[in-house]
Formats: sequence, structure tokens, C-alpha cells
Amino acid sequence: MISDYPARAGARDRFILDRRLPRVVHDPWQLQGVVVEDERSAKGTPIPVATVFLTGRECPWRCVMCDLWMHTIERDTPLGAIPAQILDARRRLAQSHGAVDHIKLYNAGSFFDPRAVPDADYDAIAEALAGCSHVIVESHPALVGDRTSRLLDSLRHAPISATLEVAMGLETAHPEALERLNKRMDVDDFVSAAARLASLGVALRVFLLVNPPFVPADMLDEWLLRSIDVAFASGASVVSLIPTRTGNGAIDALDGARFRSPRLIDLERSFDTGLAHVPPHGRLFVDLWDLRRFAECDACLEARRVRLHTMNLTQQRLPDVSCAACGSVAQPS
Repeated sequence: MISDYPARAGARDRFILDRRLPRVVHDPWQLQGVVVEDERSAKGTPIPVATVFLTGRECPWRCVMCDLWMHTIERDTPLGAIPAQILDARRRLAQSHGAVDHIKLYNAGSFFDPRAVPDADYDAIAEALAGCSHVIVESHPALVGDRTSRLLDSLRHAPISATLEVAMGLETAHPEALERLNKRMDVDDFVSAAARLASLGVALRVFLLVNPPFVPADMLDEWLLRSIDVAFASGASVVSLIPTRTGNGAIDALDGARFRSPRLIDLERSFDTGLAHVPPHGRLFVDLWDLRRFAECDACLEARRVRLHTMNLTQQRLPDVSCAACGSVAQPS
């Protein structure tokens, strides 16, 4: 680990790129995968939501915590590739799950980056989504604008009109930490993008990091709650807590004063604390993907995963899991 993290954005880009692992070559005509999970709807009922992991060009930003570049390509996404991947995903879903009309299109970057998702594909994308009632895409706040409007128009003119939701990463409202993440935005930029979405009638979903780098360890809980407040005040209907993951090279090079990898107990504490802070109109979820990497006891992992999943669906805190192998859930140090 090192203590010298560059102060300038250009130098940070080089710091991050120099520490990357070898990248896998992906076929831009093949999607990464499809999963279906139950999610609590705005009406309070669980509904199946499909997430399609698309293959496309890498994001132009170089965030210190990001590992999504591993699932992207270095060249521009070919015209027609994204609609083809969506059609493939719809076929898979029809065979395995039947009708799933809520769908997330996650391209490991920004959907409104024209080099990742060509504008000329929007109508074909809308046609490939025919039958879906709600579509969620992800974007950097800087790219919310004209292309958002054009995608919305395409969806509205599709055979069955779908509503649109955009997921944006705020990560943290801590101003110094957010600047050092190398995301090239501040809280005001995020709030402005959220206002643009609201003016278009587009729903907002927000990603926040659990244990974001550069936030002092004794202030993590305080700044998580402040970040939740910013997200919901900006019009978010959903906030998702994402544990900061190691393994991208750059995050692993930060010293312990700048970053501590979250444990499962940190994720549980963050969710417990956050749920008590959610306004009546909001929903707070915790990301359960690859939960094992944060666990310290295999014996109680599944019970703890079920607890968190149930809390995602009910938005109610449940009693802590007790475990004969590791004892009762330990309090954070």
C-alpha cells in the first residue's frame, strides 16, 4: 500500500490506470448476463425485476473505486449491438422466467454516453423492450440531458409505452471524499442532474457507497446518513447501498487511513442505520451481490443474507442473526 494519492485529476487517472489488472476481451455482441430478483415496488409489493448486464465501451471517467471497466470494451460499441443484446436477454427471460416487465439495462458505464450506447440505436432499443412497463438505465450525472429526452421519446413511442428511471452514483456527499474519488463532479452537479430528470418526469435511483474511500472511519455513519438525505432531497425514490469492493488495483493501493474494506457487519449496520432515516416516500436497498466476500463466518452467512433480503422487501429492521459458530453478531470495533 502507498500513502501518496495524487492531488490532481490527470495524475489520478494515471494512478488508477497504472494499477489495473489485465483486462478480459469481451464480444460487444454478447451480453454479460441476466439475473432476476424480487424488489419492493413503489406500491410496497414485491415484483420481479430483471437486470441485464450489457457489453459496451468503457466509461470515460476513471473513478478510484470502480471495477466495472473489467466488463467493458476499449473501442466504441458497434451500432446495433445493444439492441441485439437486449433481444437476447428478452429471449432468455421468456424461457426462464416468463414475463418480466421491469428491466434494468446496466452497461458498466453511462447509458447516455454515445460511444457506449449509440443514439441511433434508441428506437431499436425501445422496440426490443416492447412489453416492458418500466426501464432503468445508469448514467453519470454529467450526461443527463438531451439524450435522456431522446431515449424517453423512443420509449414513449414504442408499441407499449414504458416509464424511465435513471440510476446515478452520488457515492458520498462528503465533499472532499467525493472530489478525491475522481468522479469529476460535486454534490451541486448531482443535484442539478437530479432536477433535470425531475423536469422530464424521469424517476431517480441513487447509488451510495458503504465505506467510501477518504471518509474518516469515525465519520462513516454520519456521512452515510447525510448522503441518504441528499439523495432523497434530490427526488430519489430508491437509494441503493453498495459495499466498496477491493480488487480493481487502485483501491487496493490506498493505505488504511484512506480506505478500509467493509465487512458484512458494516453493511448490516449501515442498512440498519439507514432504514431508520428513510422518508415515507423512499425505499432503501442494500446490494447483496457477492456477499460472501464480506463475511467472516460461513455458518451464518445465508441467514444474514436472508435477513437483509427480507429487509429490502419489507423496509423493516429485523432482529440480528445469532450464530453458534461465531457467537451473536459482534458490535463493530
